[in-house]
Amino acid sequence: ACSPTDLSELLKEGTKESHDRAENTQFVKDFLKGRIKEELFKLATVALYFTYSALEEEMDRNEDNPVFAPLYFPLELHRKEALIKDLQYFYGEDWKEKIQCSEATQQYVDRIHHVGQNEPELLVAHAYTRYMGDLSGGQVLKKVAQRALKLPSTEEGIQFYVFGNISNAQQFKQLYRARMNALDLDKNTKERIVEEANRAFRFNMQVFDELDKIGKSLAEEAQDGGFPVHDGKGDLRKCPYYADKLAGNTGPSCPYHGAVALAKQPLVQLMLAACVAVVAGAAAWYMM
Repeated sequence: ACSPTDLSELLKEGTKESHDRAENTQFVKDFLKGRIKEELFKLATVALYFTYSALEEEMDRNEDNPVFAPLYFPLELHRKEALIKDLQYFYGEDWKEKIQCSEATQQYVDRIHHVGQNEPELLVAHAYTRYMGDLSGGQVLKKVAQRALKLPSTEEGIQFYVFGNISNAQQFKQLYRARMNALDLDKNTKERIVEEANRAFRFNMQVFDELDKIGKSLAEEAQDGGFPVHDGKGDLRKCPYYADKLAGNTGPSCPYHGAVALAKQPLVQLMLAACVAVVAGAAAWYMM
C-alpha cells in the first residue's frame, strides 16, 4: 500500500497534466501507428544517446550519494552501451563522426548535468521519468519499430529497448518504486522532484517537436500503407511513457492504447479502423 505522501504517488498525481500533453505529441502518435521514417528513428536514437550519456555520467558521479544511491542500478538499467550498438547498426563503425547533438537535446543534456553536479537529489526525477518508461511502454514501441522498419528479429537497431539483466520488469519496477519511496526526503524536496519531473517531460516534448519538424522535411517513405503495425500483443493498457502505471497499481488505464493490428484486414476495414483510432485519440507518450 502506498501513502499519499510517498514520492511515487506524488509523482503520479503531480505529472498527470504533463502526461496528458505529452501523449498527444504528433511524433509519438505517428510512431505508435507505425508511421516512423527510418531516418527519423535514427535521429531519435541519436538524441537518446546524448541524453542517456549525460544521465548515466551524472548517476555514476552520484552512485554513493545517499539522496540517489538506492536508485543506482547500472547493470540493470544503463542504456548507453545498448545505444552505441544501435548507432553502429544504423551508421556503421564510424558512427561518432556522423552524429551531432541537436539544439533541443543539448538543452536537456545541459539540465541533466546541472542537476547531477548541483542538485543531485533531482536526478531521481530524470531517472524515474526515463527508465520506468523504458521498462513499460517502451516494450510496445520496440515491437512497433521492429515491424515498421523491418528490423532483424535478432533485435539489431532496437537494443535500447532490451533489458537483458532484468528477468521480470514488473517486479523490478516494484522494487524501484519501493526504493524511491524509502528515500529520506522532506516535503519540500519531494515537491522539487515532482517539479523536475515535469521539467523532464517538457524537455522530452521539445525534442519530440524538433523531430516532428525534421520529419516533415523528409521525403515520404513507404510504410506498408502507413497503417498501424502493432500486433495487439502485450499489455496495451500501459502508456509508453507513463511510468506511474507500475505493477499492482490499480485505476483506469490510458484510453489511447486500444489500437489493434490492422495490416491484414481489407482496405475498407483498414480505413474505418484508422478513423476510429484517430477519433479515440490513439496516441502514446514514450520515445524521448
